[in-house]
Amino acid sequence: MIQGLSHITLIVHDLDRMTDFLTTIFDAEQVYDSGDAHHSLSPERFFRICDVWLAIMKGDALRDKTYNHLAFKIPDAEFDAYEKRVHEYGVEVRASRSRIGGEGRSLYFHDHDNHLFELHTGTLDDRLAAYAAAVK
Repeated sequence: MIQGLSHITLIVHDLDRMTDFLTTIFDAEQVYDSGDAHHSLSPERFFRICDVWLAIMKGDALRDKTYNHLAFKIPDAEFDAYEKRVHEYGVEVRASRSRIGGEGRSLYFHDHDNHLFELHTGTLDDRLAAYAAAVK
């Protein structure tokens, strides 16, 4: 039986640059750095973002940008502060898709390796209720 999400691994060109990105934008806590010991395919670091285990491994950046993304929930009251933080960091911000009322706000942005991240204020229940109300 599935018990939940174990971890997410992203391949990045520069571990230090991604570490700075994760700690600055997400307040990620670095909990492991392989250093010279390579227990996996390449050098790696582990982070905690809330209860999410995020691993980064050294490798080639994604060639293309897509809409595949990781979304982290934030309180609506903190949306503007996070938006400012992302803009000040200087990464590419992607325009949000069209929205209907009640599904929450989203901020989409790419890291230096073309991974797309989202900071979202809504929940699945919010989205389902908004979609149901839209078809009535």
